[in-house]
Amino acid sequence: MLVVTGQIIAVAAVLSNAVVYGTDVCGAVITRSVNRKLDDATVTISAGWGHYYGDRRMPIVGAGGMIAAVLTLLIALAAGQIGAAVAAGITVAALLTWLAFYVRVAKPINSRQTAAALSGVIPADARALQDRWDSILKYRVTLQFIAIAGLCTALILF
Repeated sequence: MLVVTGQIIAVAAVLSNAVVYGTDVCGAVITRSVNRKLDDATVTISAGWGHYYGDRRMPIVGAGGMIAAVLTLLIALAAGQIGAAVAAGITVAALLTWLAFYVRVAKPINSRQTAAALSGVIPADARALQDRWDSILKYRVTLQFIAIAGLCTALILF
């Protein structure tokens, strides 16, 4: 029964983290290229409103994914499923690293761009802010990929 519970929780973790992964992939593959074609004010207003809504809605998904990943790890350990536990542990490490990138780099930029969208005042360093935000996308996408792969591996090994 514990193994089945672990598998169910791992599926929930995959689905939650897939939303974040997909959002980051969209940013890396599509939005970054679009933003390069736009002027600084348009990029800032568009990104600011995106962050306004995203920073209010995505934490539920991200926290759910993190909690489900940790639960997957704990259940795998409790069930004696060492391979699944290692895979889930890698997932948790990847998600914590992703969170560090978000908190240290993306979130402060999100806040500034959101403030600009709300006020209509475009910061002088608008393009530099967006470039800095874009610069960590490759890490965010890679970390989310590792997390999803780790969860899928845990599912296989349960």
